[in-house]
Amino acid sequence: MKVLFVCLGNICRSPMAEAMFKSLVKNEDIFVDSAGTGTWTLGEEPHQGTKDILDTLGLSYENMHARQITQEDFINFDYIFAMDKENLKDLKRMSNEKSHHKIHLFLDILDDENKKEVPDPWFTGNFIETRDLIQEANQKWYDKMKGQLK
Repeated sequence: MKVLFVCLGNICRSPMAEAMFKSLVKNEDIFVDSAGTGTWTLGEEPHQGTKDILDTLGLSYENMHARQITQEDFINFDYIFAMDKENLKDLKRMSNEKSHHKIHLFLDILDDENKKEVPDPWFTGNFIETRDLIQEANQKWYDKMKGQLK
């Protein structure tokens, strides 16, 4: 199984989700990656706020560099998680309709109308809120995927 987390620049939310999800699936046959819909941060390491969160959690961000989602990603990944509605819209616009069933709004699994989007800490400065939402949704997605791996 292959899982891709997508945000705007691939330096805050999606690399945080990638590292945190990798820690959940370390003993499973699940490949995890992240990408962005934009291009202006290509090649950059994760944002310092994301690094600080991952350091606190003892999670690696080694060899993580921002990249843009590709057409191959829509073919190769089983789950593509958009961090917010704008990225969801962009992903569906960028992809072929055959891939739309793979694309999900990341927080939809929470069934909470007050939690539909992971706020971008690049703008909010609140990396703790981002961490908490990602932890909660990652666990629920992982629990769902475990049933599909058997």
